[in-house]
Amino acid sequence: MTKYWTVDPEDVSRLLNRNEDIEALKEAGQLLAAGEIVAFPTETVYGLGADATNTAAVEAVFVAKGRPSDNPLIVHIADWEQLHGLVAEVSDAARRLMARFWPGPLTLVLPARPGAVSPRVTAGLATVAVRMPAHPVAQALIRAAGCPVAAPSGNRSGRPSPTLAAHVREDLDGRIAGLVDGGPTGVGLESTVVEVVGDLVHVLRPGGVTADQLRVAVPDCTVEDYRGLGLEPTSDTCRPNEESAAYVPKSPGIKYTHYAPQGAMTLVRLKRRDSLVLASSDPVREWIQSQINEARQKGERTGVLTMQEKALQYDADLVIGCGDENELETAAHDLYAALRQFDEQGITKIWAETYPELGIGVALMNRLQKAAGGRMVDV
Repeated sequence: MTKYWTVDPEDVSRLLNRNEDIEALKEAGQLLAAGEIVAFPTETVYGLGADATNTAAVEAVFVAKGRPSDNPLIVHIADWEQLHGLVAEVSDAARRLMARFWPGPLTLVLPARPGAVSPRVTAGLATVAVRMPAHPVAQALIRAAGCPVAAPSGNRSGRPSPTLAAHVREDLDGRIAGLVDGGPTGVGLESTVVEVVGDLVHVLRPGGVTADQLRVAVPDCTVEDYRGLGLEPTSDTCRPNEESAAYVPKSPGIKYTHYAPQGAMTLVRLKRRDSLVLASSDPVREWIQSQINEARQKGERTGVLTMQEKALQYDADLVIGCGDENELETAAHDLYAALRQFDEQGITKIWAETYPELGIGVALMNRLQKAAGGRMVDV
């Protein structure tokens, strides 16, 4: 049985804890410390937590998620003392990034202190991914547990990440010991993952902190952009053959298809932006609608993910307007919930318009490309 608690993050952040909040977090923390699995909110998505030092507990996370064990897990901490116990060294540039973005949606891949965490957390690598979440409930739970908490997103492997406790319950009810409901998450996409090598900051996974924000924090370093649309950085920190069985990534969210709805999704991108495309035409909309019409004749249930202002232009079984070009933060926040709506409506074929790869749009497009399994059409 999965036990559920509801806590008020505003009360927790103001240290005005209701007795029921205190008891809930205490009980959830005790379960974590005892080697059980507990899901909890962060400012990015809901995480599925286990004691990072307990191999049996970490293995239970992989079992609950149905997740391949060659993916590393991010270790969540609540204070700086925990960091010192996990890592062998921290460079000056990494410290400045922590000072600027912790607590917050930035994960750093650092040299691991030998024996500090279970080898299942690091996937056998000599590095460990660490972040300090900004969500007050996450921080309070980690402190209550008294241990660093390894936590991937709290969903079944391959499914869209959860931004509500209800999403966790849908995927993992009965498979985990507990779920702390702290309301909806904020960013809606996972953290940015970086590794600092000398004066280079490699973006291994785009997320809630953009490359431009990183550049401001460490102006004397070169920030290597994530190239977007599923392509890995140009350095050797990530190998291009991400599906290779022999490839062990340093960051979660790189290997395998992720975030996918149950229906087959295809991204559709406008390739021609010259005078051949008339201002009054919309090749993307026209192509998608033609595909919808064909799919309906075959008995498929059809769906479209588009920008809010274009939602009324489509005729499909389910059309979801998700942000717009000027509201990429909104689109990022709503993406995973939108993908789950397609599943709720039994949609079998989905077409998604692409978003500008600017700011958090890089992370947004990365998640869409993963959700589509690399399927993209240029029109």
